[in-house]
Amino acid sequence: MAKTSSGTHVRVAVVGSGFGGLGAAVRLRREGVTDFVVLERSGSVGGTWRDNTYPGCACDVPSHLYSFSFAPNPEWPRTFSGQPHIRAYLERVADTFGLRPHLRFDSEVRHMRWDGERMRWELDTASGPYTADVVVSATGPLSDPKIPDIPGLDTFPGKVFHSARWDHDYELRGKRVAVIGTGASAIQIVPAIQPEVERLTLFQRTPAWVMPRMDREVSGLERRLHRALPFTTAARRVALWGIRELQVQAFTKRPDELGLVERLAKANMHRSVKDPALRAKLTPSYRIGCKRILLSSAYYPALARPNVDLVASGLSEIRGNTLVAADGSTAEVDAIVFGTGFHVTDMPIAERVVGADGYTLAESWKDGMAALRGATASGFPNFMTVIGPNTGLGNSSMILMIEAQLNYLADYLRQLDVLGPGTALDPRPASVDAWNERVQTRMERTVWNTGGCTSWYLDASGRNTTIWPGTTAEFRAATRRVDLLEYEVRRPPRAGSAPNPAGAARTAPDDTKNAKNAKNAKNAKDAKDAKDAQEVAAA
Repeated sequence: MAKTSSGTHVRVAVVGSGFGGLGAAVRLRREGVTDFVVLERSGSVGGTWRDNTYPGCACDVPSHLYSFSFAPNPEWPRTFSGQPHIRAYLERVADTFGLRPHLRFDSEVRHMRWDGERMRWELDTASGPYTADVVVSATGPLSDPKIPDIPGLDTFPGKVFHSARWDHDYELRGKRVAVIGTGASAIQIVPAIQPEVERLTLFQRTPAWVMPRMDREVSGLERRLHRALPFTTAARRVALWGIRELQVQAFTKRPDELGLVERLAKANMHRSVKDPALRAKLTPSYRIGCKRILLSSAYYPALARPNVDLVASGLSEIRGNTLVAADGSTAEVDAIVFGTGFHVTDMPIAERVVGADGYTLAESWKDGMAALRGATASGFPNFMTVIGPNTGLGNSSMILMIEAQLNYLADYLRQLDVLGPGTALDPRPASVDAWNERVQTRMERTVWNTGGCTSWYLDASGRNTTIWPGTTAEFRAATRRVDLLEYEVRRPPRAGSAPNPAGAARTAPDDTKNAKNAKNAKNAKDAKDAKDAQEVAAA
């Protein structure tokens, strides 16, 4: 880390301190890279598990799977842990792996631009300027709340907030409260606040498939066993992972096999909701799995309580304290809670990143997000996204995908080290297109594309740019190492010459020689990789 006239220079700048950012920081240290900072816009680590503090907030992935493989936690109190325990876990990760000296809080990245002359990124942050050889964007898709543009919202006289920005100073007890949306947050909020509010009105645009939440306290005996015999924690994690890997085929190749799961979900509803009219409103018309399957054993019982009204129509207008649904029904309320999700396919960070050709990442993605192996975008050298396009999951833990991408990051940095100072890797447009075409072809058979629903998995044009259409093992294999054939090597322009335009051939003879060395140094015993190295040298 060095001070320069343009700010502090680091080898790597990581943006965000949630699971992705902290995981990247740990991996950097384990790779021997200590010249890095983690730029965090808030005042503490945790990402979405810091921001989401709404009543009932918890994870719908089992605790022992929703944690890093390199940082097992034998002390999880429940099989599905709540937000406070997950946030505390991330704080411990920051302490255990010595990340505190690298953290820069209250340092929101307002703008970043690739400098092709000096071959580095220039970052403007709330705490001052930085420059970096490599940027790792780990802001996550569930970080910027989305509130729909409802006519009259700005004139509503009551309290309004999003589930990810919960106002704990506002007393809900005895109030008439409207909850907008029926996603993962809303089904946790509704049963948590239903007992204390005077009246709760839930505006449901589309019903969700809900399965029982098989949550329980982890016994003291289990925790003692995991502490004494760490391999039992690892075995538990592997078992949870294996079950979910076996489920992937039904989601990706044989959606018709999900019919049994639908019947189980309907049976779950019938146990708690005796009113046929209410059941009809709550029964989805699309294939289970098309939208995220939600887990709750308290949601349906809460909806059946006498102080809850379900409006099976989206909110269309607000007139004073009166909320008007699309079907014309109305409700008088004192407060509105939006459980309407996040900017997933239009991540705000993309508007702040300017690449080699002068375009923002948002402009590059105007026709849909696309990145090579979910990590790198053409025209944005030495810029990598953790939880990028088509890396999301519909049935398992995102920590598995994050760790796979960290493997890719580690090899990316190794390749740069061998290629030499001042180099950058920029994915070839053809490589990005080929990868994206393969992903989208596989997506055609999945339940997310064929299940008959509209979900946040899809962008404005109806393309699924969020979900990975395969197993986590497949993704891990695809991101095990960087294939230099998929990249162009950039070097600083020679004195008196103009920078290379984006998309032009940028691999000089010296670069190919170094690229060959990089391949050979890492994979000397691997015949296939030796052949790839020869192909790079001949490119």
